[in-house]
Amino acid sequence: MDPAGIDHVELCTDQPDRLVAYFRDGMGCTARPVDDPAGGGRVLLAQGDIRLLITPGSADDSAARYVERHGDGVRDIAFGVADAAEAYATALRRGGQSLAAPAVRTLPDGTPGLVAVVAGPGDLVHSLVQRLEPAPPASRDGALLTLIDHVAMCVPAGELAPTVEFYSRVFGLQTIFEEKIEVGDQAMNSIVVQNRHTDITLTLIEPDTSRAPGQIDAFVADHGGPGVQHLAFLTEDITVAVPTLRDRSITFLTAPDSYYPMLAERLPHLEDLISPLRELDVLLDNDHWGHLLQIFTQSRHPRGTLFYEIIERRQARTFGSGNIRALYAAVEHDRLTAGAPDRK
Repeated sequence: MDPAGIDHVELCTDQPDRLVAYFRDGMGCTARPVDDPAGGGRVLLAQGDIRLLITPGSADDSAARYVERHGDGVRDIAFGVADAAEAYATALRRGGQSLAAPAVRTLPDGTPGLVAVVAGPGDLVHSLVQRLEPAPPASRDGALLTLIDHVAMCVPAGELAPTVEFYSRVFGLQTIFEEKIEVGDQAMNSIVVQNRHTDITLTLIEPDTSRAPGQIDAFVADHGGPGVQHLAFLTEDITVAVPTLRDRSITFLTAPDSYYPMLAERLPHLEDLISPLRELDVLLDNDHWGHLLQIFTQSRHPRGTLFYEIIERRQARTFGSGNIRALYAAVEHDRLTAGAPDRK
């Protein structure tokens, strides 16, 4: 199997109107009701090559069960495939669990497709989507966000290696980066897997139970098992995107006061870039190929287990340790500033 790209992502919620408004009015997505014979009030949000399917918990029994167990969350990361029947057969031969055999369906954007469904970790599923007609052309006029850069998933301690092995064996994704991250008295392990076309990237994270419990432990507990922690949306210019999104009432995590002085010491060759980023609370990281700029939204979901990232890549290909440490520190800073209860 050789999946190519994320066709769409499904988010289940018991507050569909609020979530649609967040992406439509805040993020700038277009919204259209899904032509669904079964009803259910599903809405497709689109921007650039991003397609998000919003499914109310009231849409069907399976959506209701998902929301009851996990609250708002990502239920389906749909992979594009050239041949859904072949991909489905390969996934099952490699040990994947079938949830739906290939069948012709109307896709969320109204075009026909041959779709099969395979189980993922926890209650996450992966639809295998073979488009029988081209998707409607993506409009980039005025688009701040262009595609899903990566998906970050948290798993319970001890499940990182089996999860990586699952994605490698069943879907052919390969490890491109791995690291143990230590932040204060907390630690976690992270492995990034990617497909051959480099247009499906999953960042998989588990807590290190030899250290103090922290944010990853809290996610697994509050979400009720493994699941998607955040979706990262690529932008061509983060210095334009962030002020625009703020004007539309999107709220972001703020970096700790110590972040930028420490950043200037760590990356002195990027000092001219750091000053304007500080005004925007945008984070900076680099690798052997270039650097990336990123910022994380505050979660507006009831359980606080799902948020979003805006990222601009300037030739950077991977994920450095500063990337994850900055997220950890920013989330902790936001928790303390907001007076949230300590989960440790």
